[in-house]
This record gives sequence, C-alpha cells and structure tokens, in this order.
Amino acid sequence: MGELISIVYKPGTAPAQEGGYTRLPLQEARLVVGHGIEGDAKGVSPTRQLNIMAADTIRSLADEGFTAAPGALGEQLILADVELDGLPAGTRLQIGMSACIEVTEPRTGCAKFECYQGKTKAEAAGRLGKMARVVANGSIRIGDRVHVVEAATASEENPAQDSMR
Repeated sequence: MGELISIVYKPGTAPAQEGGYTRLPLQEARLVVGHGIEGDAKGVSPTRQLNIMAADTIRSLADEGFTAAPGALGEQLILADVELDGLPAGTRLQIGMSACIEVTEPRTGCAKFECYQGKTKAEAAGRLGKMARVVANGSIRIGDRVHVVEAATASEENPAQDSMR
C-alpha cells in the first residue's frame, strides 16, 4: 500500500512562473471526474487530467541533477511506495476514502520540461510517471493511503474500453 505525499496544482488565476512550472502546494484537494484537481487549470484533457510520479523516481532524478522540488518536474501528485512506472494503462488507484484515478499513458515530458530542467526529455525517459484521469470524485489529503483497486491486463490498456467494464 502506498501513500500520497505531495499535491500541487496550477490555479487558473495564477500568473506564469518564470523558469519553472506554476504549481502551488496543497494539503488537501478534491478530485473531480472529467477534470482532475478542482480549480486546476491543467485538467482539460479527457485522458491527461493528472501528472503523477513516484517519490523514489523523483529522488533518483534529483541525484542526477534534475530540479525536483514538489511540482518542479511538472507532476501534480507524488506517491510513495507505489511502483508507478510499471503500471499499465487502465490500472486504477484509490486515493483516500473515495477518490479513484485511472492510469492512461506514460508521461513523456515536453519542451517546457527541457527548458525548465536544462536537460533533455531523453535523460528522464520512462521515468516521468504517468498521466491519469479521475474516475471517482473524492477528497484527497497528504498522508492518504493509495492502493491498486483494479489492475489492468494487456488487453485492457485502452481507456476507450471503459464503457465495456
């Protein structure tokens, strides 16, 4: 069983931050189906509502010289004790009492990532966590337990199959 150790978001009214992602820390947040973190300007895509990363991976990237303060790698949620990078699309994670997210695809980084980090995406390839979507509303808090509630199989790795479940 894992643990939620960081929540950051980009408020719609926040001015752009020079030299890094605009992210503000939260102790708690509400996850909303079809959006992501309530009030977050990032949750506009049906399959890319949340950027999630594993704490161990962030520590490794920091050891390699990446800037790794909460939100500095572009992530919104950091999970401890969850083997996130190995989870296939379709895997569902419950966070806290009722919120549930579904892994949709690996996170690959973007030109902003390279600009802010001063390193190429290739240097962090396969280690930037996952993109996810919210499938059950709920409040989340730092310290909440995280566990896999539905593991995907190779044939279930298409989010469009959700209607078949």
